[in-house]
Amino acid sequence: LGGTRKPGSSIIHKIFQGRLQMTTRQKTNKQDFGHVGEEDDRGGSDEEDAGGASEKNSGIDNSERQIDVEEKTLDTNFLQLTLDIPEKPLFRDAEGGLVIPQEPLVSVLKKFDGISFTDAVDKSGVAQKRKYSLMRLPNYLILHLARFKTNSYSKEKNPTIVTFPVKNLDLSQYVYKQNGREKLPTEAEVRSMSVKDLKSLLLKHGRSDIAKNMVEKTELVEATLNFVTKSLPDLLADKYNLVANITHNSPAEVGREGQHDPLQEGSYKCHVQHRESGQWYEMQDLHVEETMPQLIGLSESYLLIFERKGTMDE
Repeated sequence: LGGTRKPGSSIIHKIFQGRLQMTTRQKTNKQDFGHVGEEDDRGGSDEEDAGGASEKNSGIDNSERQIDVEEKTLDTNFLQLTLDIPEKPLFRDAEGGLVIPQEPLVSVLKKFDGISFTDAVDKSGVAQKRKYSLMRLPNYLILHLARFKTNSYSKEKNPTIVTFPVKNLDLSQYVYKQNGREKLPTEAEVRSMSVKDLKSLLLKHGRSDIAKNMVEKTELVEATLNFVTKSLPDLLADKYNLVANITHNSPAEVGREGQHDPLQEGSYKCHVQHRESGQWYEMQDLHVEETMPQLIGLSESYLLIFERKGTMDE
């Protein structure tokens, strides 16, 4: 949409782009470390390359094993976060039906806790260990659940159901702000601001629309105070509500024995919420029907789109 890799250069970046810090450890000779190439917007994907604004290098000498381990830290942008679903065995119940295992989203999000190192392979095929720390989350967060895996013989799908809350997903524990969390301005501070400062505050948090068509400063002050007291606390708390969910449905055994392609055998469905009424709908092609939010969190989700609370007037 006319944008570049520069943050905020397009409407897509303004809405979906966040920032994270990636720490990579690799056993290698120093001159061969890493494959630095074009930045990948899929935060946490195994195929991503390191690319970003800042870079640090340090050497770690493991004297006991005589193996050189180098560490590199990069700050980079992302448009979606890729989450790995753990492989779990399938069981059959007393009637012979498959019992699909479940995993809570908070467990899958451990990849981005800023502490845990996970296995990864860069584009040159070199094994690495990676740690991710989220620095800034976008107003609209896309989570990609990596269900599909391709090996030398077939494509496989991981049918494990990732359970998640439809409302009030709290991600504050995963975000590491370098300058600490922003404090709410007091009523006295808001009332003492100039028109320029008031508009800058609203623009900073993506709500410049509040100031439109306002002529009097007193009107703008009251509208800003209303935003600061009702919406800004949610914006700063990194809490999210689900707005869309894309699922891929297929028989759990498809792809397990390499006889079928789950991408060809399966079907996609989408869950969206009507904001005005709060009603959720399930859509597949031209078929649309009402559904309950309790069922959405138990589906074979593939892409989750969350909206930060306070982004729009409730």
